[in-house]
Amino acid sequence: MLFILNKGRVRVFRVSADGRAPTTAIISPGTDFGEMVLLGQHMYDDYAEALDDTVVCVMSCTDVHRLLPADARIAARITAILGRRLADLEQRLSDSVFKTVARRIATMLTTLTSAQPPVGPLRPVGRHPQIALAHEQPPPSPGTSRETCTKVLRHDADHGLLSLARGRITVLDPERLKEPPADVTHP
Repeated sequence: MLFILNKGRVRVFRVSADGRAPTTAIISPGTDFGEMVLLGQHMYDDYAEALDDTVVCVMSCTDVHRLLPADARIAARITAILGRRLADLEQRLSDSVFKTVARRIATMLTTLTSAQPPVGPLRPVGRHPQIALAHEQPPPSPGTSRETCTKVLRHDADHGLLSLARGRITVLDPERLKEPPADVTHP
């Protein structure tokens, strides 16, 4: 299946043999996912869960393969998405090698809040960007355990960068978040 996300956000993750479920991607509206199956790749270990209310269009592989030759725009879009995914993957790999845990979490929070509407009718002046998370969800941070994420998030909250509430992270100071303090976890 090819999934096209029209509304909301989706977390893509894998489950390891020891039960951990690290986030591999956060999908935002207008993005396709599941396209690797169209290329013959098996994605049995990948899972997706909605981070908020979502609307998803679903196309079978048969439909996509039938439509690809009929409309070159579909092939171009899938190619562009794969190119972005490759660039994102290379960036995350680089981040995991060169960035501290605190910087990786700050980058993820910045990415999640940047997808929100600018100040206007949907987000009035003075209202800080928020990231909604279900209580049982680990914070969506690549390559980091839930415990480490929680430690870093608490540290950032103690320093006025964000506010933590059940099911919600509110980014209070996005500019300072982009340049977080030294890693609090000792890499």
